[in-house]
Amino acid sequence: MKTPEEYKESLREMRPNIHKFGELITDVTTHPATKRCVEGHARIYEAAQNPDYENIVTTTSHLTGEKISRYLSLIESAEEMTANLRLKRTMFHLTGTCTGGRCVGWTSLNAMWATAHDMDKDLGTHYHERLKKWLTKAQAEDIAVAGAMTDPKGNRTLSPSQQEDPDMYLHVVEENADSIKVRGAKVMIAGVAAANEIFVLPGTGYKEADKNYAVAFTIPRDAEGLTIVEATHPSDRRELEEGFDSPPKTGITQAYLFFNDVTVPKERVFMCGEHRYSLNVVLNFIMAYRSAIGACVAGQGDLMLGAATLAARANGLTEKTFRERLTKIAINNETTFGMGIAAATLGKKHPSGVWICDPLLSNINKIYVAALPYEAKVITQDICGGIGETGCMPSSKDFYNEKYGKLVQKYLKAAAPAEERARIARLIEWLTIGAGVPGCLHGGGSPGGAKIVIWRQIDLDKFTSLARKLAGIKEQAPVAEK
Repeated sequence: MKTPEEYKESLREMRPNIHKFGELITDVTTHPATKRCVEGHARIYEAAQNPDYENIVTTTSHLTGEKISRYLSLIESAEEMTANLRLKRTMFHLTGTCTGGRCVGWTSLNAMWATAHDMDKDLGTHYHERLKKWLTKAQAEDIAVAGAMTDPKGNRTLSPSQQEDPDMYLHVVEENADSIKVRGAKVMIAGVAAANEIFVLPGTGYKEADKNYAVAFTIPRDAEGLTIVEATHPSDRRELEEGFDSPPKTGITQAYLFFNDVTVPKERVFMCGEHRYSLNVVLNFIMAYRSAIGACVAGQGDLMLGAATLAARANGLTEKTFRERLTKIAINNETTFGMGIAAATLGKKHPSGVWICDPLLSNINKIYVAALPYEAKVITQDICGGIGETGCMPSSKDFYNEKYGKLVQKYLKAAAPAEERARIARLIEWLTIGAGVPGCLHGGGSPGGAKIVIWRQIDLDKFTSLARKLAGIKEQAPVAEK
């Protein structure tokens, strides 16, 4: 398995194709816009070498029997899905940020594993064997794989084939015996700067007229014809600062991926035109992702719980002063983590071997994830006070300025020294406003989309039948048409 330095070297060997602020980033491991994203993901490789975390970060391959990164594993049981949650919570503890440049790719390969199996069984295709070969090689090389699902979408009232610009959804423009060419974009994709490869999935379910948009494949992050533009973030200024202004030295990036007739060899293509199975991919993806994201926000919540307590102590206050609010953060953390475990436990094994989490509980967890972490952020900022918010504290350069730094330090100290208080405040800023925030609201899909799945899972006929029986009602009331 790769060491952190071997991982970084694999990124340095790639063709530069990532841009930000009008500049081509020639080395993602050192450029201020991307180096913290790379560092966060490098800590996964570091943890794999550490006996304290080895069993959390690594596992045994179902394909080869070799030791591999858990991020490249097939999830085949409720226990392995629970291990997924424990890993994500632990990695937030170790990095202070999202490591979406690996977890989304992990979820993508598991979602596609089930769907490829179904297509091969029903249609006589050979996608599953292709995917198996690709995954075996990926495990052996210990690569970092990002996942890309979200399309630009254009006019939301129109299907892909009805769009004025057909490139609003990624689609196949050419196919021959050996390869396909794709054009379009995937947007708001996490951790691409830290990835060796990208696992591309269809963004929604498609009909016959949209079959050219039903495509899934993997490509190297530096593939010819692929241009990547990093999005900006409110914490960009912090990324350029040193000292206590960027406390974890890690981060996450979001990117726009522009495909200009990118050639994809057939051995890397796992869906091409099978539109009836595109929604299956999406559903297989969101069940695992929405279950596990509860662990990500729980890990962040653990850090907010600790940081809020430190802030109270730094101000000379006992944590008992904030007992009710701190307890609320802890309850929220365990709610999303526990719901994720419940979704895993009540799931079932797909015929392909991978585990599919319970759809109702996975999507209910998504609703909690879209709300509870923000409550924790407000509590954490409230306990910290004004200096925990962006723009309310001088920078580390001013803190150490020869002319007036002593004044800044004098008036920042409280029960704790000024630097300790400043470091806590910057960490809280990071966790509640900055790049330490995972995609709580829209990560893994919107709460509105989750509610649609929840509604479809509710068996109203079953529950009304139970209610009628207990109430002693023999006749079924008519159902209004409107």
